[in-house]
Amino acid sequence: MEQTLISILILTPLVGFFINGLRWKSENCKLAGTIATSAIFISFIAAVTLVAKLIQLPEGERQFTAHFFEWIHVGSFQANAAFLVDQISAVMILIITGVGALIHLFSMGYMSHDKRPAKYFSYLNFFIFNMLLLVLGDNLLVMFVGWEGVGLASYLLIGFWFHDPAKASAGMKAFITNRIGDAGFLLGIFTLFFYFGTVEFGELAARMPAEAETLWSGPITLACLFLFIGAMGKSAQIPLYVWLPDAMAGPTPVSALIHAATMVTAGVYMIVRMNEVFILAPNAMMVIAVFGALTAFFAASIGMTQWDIKKVLAYSTVSQLGYMFLGVGVGAFMPALFHLMTHAFFKALMFLGSGSVIHAMHEEQDIRKMGGLKKYMPITHITFLIGWLAIIGMPPFSGFFSKDEILYYSFVSPHGSSFLWLIGVAGAIMTAFYMTRLMALVFWGKSRVPSDVHPHESPATMTIPLIVLGVLSAVAGFIGIPHAIGDLFGHLPNVLEHWLDPRLVNLDVEHSKALEFGLMGISVALAGISAAFAYDSYTKKQERIDKFTSKFPKLYRAVEGKYFVDEFYFGKIINPLISLSKDLWVYVDVNFIDKITYWISDFVRSAADAFKSTQNGNMQSYAMYITLGVVVILSFIF
Repeated sequence: MEQTLISILILTPLVGFFINGLRWKSENCKLAGTIATSAIFISFIAAVTLVAKLIQLPEGERQFTAHFFEWIHVGSFQANAAFLVDQISAVMILIITGVGALIHLFSMGYMSHDKRPAKYFSYLNFFIFNMLLLVLGDNLLVMFVGWEGVGLASYLLIGFWFHDPAKASAGMKAFITNRIGDAGFLLGIFTLFFYFGTVEFGELAARMPAEAETLWSGPITLACLFLFIGAMGKSAQIPLYVWLPDAMAGPTPVSALIHAATMVTAGVYMIVRMNEVFILAPNAMMVIAVFGALTAFFAASIGMTQWDIKKVLAYSTVSQLGYMFLGVGVGAFMPALFHLMTHAFFKALMFLGSGSVIHAMHEEQDIRKMGGLKKYMPITHITFLIGWLAIIGMPPFSGFFSKDEILYYSFVSPHGSSFLWLIGVAGAIMTAFYMTRLMALVFWGKSRVPSDVHPHESPATMTIPLIVLGVLSAVAGFIGIPHAIGDLFGHLPNVLEHWLDPRLVNLDVEHSKALEFGLMGISVALAGISAAFAYDSYTKKQERIDKFTSKFPKLYRAVEGKYFVDEFYFGKIINPLISLSKDLWVYVDVNFIDKITYWISDFVRSAADAFKSTQNGNMQSYAMYITLGVVVILSFIF
């Protein structure tokens, strides 16, 4: 029964992909959307049923494994096409199929005027199929198939409007940047197999040593660092984050699905899935935590100066992913997965909300040309408001519980430090500022909407997903109530922690209510002050911001220019590499390899012409050649 449900869960999106793929040129958006959305909804029902069955099992036996066939068998090495549903993957399949179904439904309204809806929805289904392979794979090779599959699907979706060169370029940029990370991911797989002889998650955990590695050159540390390089590419961490902001070139629902709820969280999921391995590499954990904290801070600072509504949310996504890596880096695997879940809700909500705004503004994305939209778009405004409160970490919204749990562990964990906590709090302050700035410039204050644009609320197919995600963003945090708050209200349980506990390594951390409330109060208070300052600045005292930018023009220009990282990559890496490639082509390929092959072919042709003259059909000539041959042979004999 369970294997049948897993088959339905994985294969239904693939069936939807093929059905819409066969109708490639159809312009019937309603039919294509209905097929694709129904496929994902069926997968969601299968996911809910599987999770319900898991709940009924004893705590230590909550897993279903489906072995479909033997995939690779070479010598002693064997890898099966096998899939695992346990407490960790259960959380992911509910997010992927649940949020995915809502985004598919939203797309039916958003893409209603597109000329290729069947193609678009087939790509969306293909992406969901590969994402399910990634999170359900029982071993690293099956995970890698899904890992590469979502990379291909993201390329197709980001560059969906490929007739625009900028959008096509964004798709290629995402694809190539991810391939750099994937090379590291493969090296990590090879390292683990070379030293431990398996790629199955369960066997890897069983073959790990009892003591953690202290050397940087140890096999576990090297493997974890290589795997983290793969996670850097897929989950947009410094220095491989540059593809994600440009990926906003794709349709807005694609941004919500791929770059908020699913694909970009693949790296975090991979580390959580392999937590028994990563916990034995404290040096690698330190690197992950530092890169995560720096990414959270770095991306948040850029988000403070962007004017494109989707670019603001894109850098917000990079920053929030940094918090997740900060969490796994300090060993807070449950809070990291918790923040992955809450972020999927409120960021998908905000991306879809931005799509609703763009739709109402006739494809305008510059927030300087908006303002006062709350009276025209009440549902979009209220749901976006909930997402804003969640992302800036205001209690009792979901982002408050998950982000503050990560900040707490970054302070008290044996793998954490006050420095990491301080960077995380600074990022939270900037998050509150730029998200309030976004709200003020889009929904509040004076209207700056051009006279020829008439904003209006979106249709029900777009507002219903916003309402559902808004509710989830408001209440989802209560399944992961921190210990201090739970004890304050009569020992309320941390449901998510209890659910995940058998699958995750537990940190030896002494919980102090005073410290937890103190750290929580500091981060919430500072975020609230930052939000109030941004609201006042962008609704009443814009001259305050203008005065600051004129006082520090170089700093503002650097931040607004995204620290010129793309320009550095092009100037110091990409263009020199292209120039070197051209030189190698001219001097090595054309002037050396080609000339050698031409010389050899000319020599063979000349030799053939010389020998060809002896084959003239003259019997006297042949008799002479035979006589000469006999003479030569006899001369050797005598």
